[in-house]
Amino acid sequence: MSPCDRSRFRQLLEAASDAVHFAAARHRSDLDQDKMLALALVKAIEIIGEAASRVSQEARAEHPVPEPAKNNS
Repeated sequence: MSPCDRSRFRQLLEAASDAVHFAAARHRSDLDQDKMLALALVKAIEIIGEAASRVSQEARAEHPVPEPAKNNS
């Protein structure tokens, strides 16, 4: 994997970790009442999307995204 891809994966994981940290012990209603929380989560998601969009095809082939589990309910 190229150094650029490593950096992008690092950015992606750091932003995902930040989003989980920001949302910990929060409720959906907090997003309506706390604009800073909402903006922080949106920014983290933007960083994740931007980093993911720049990962090379080679790295994508090496690390495919797993299919979501099916809900049998």
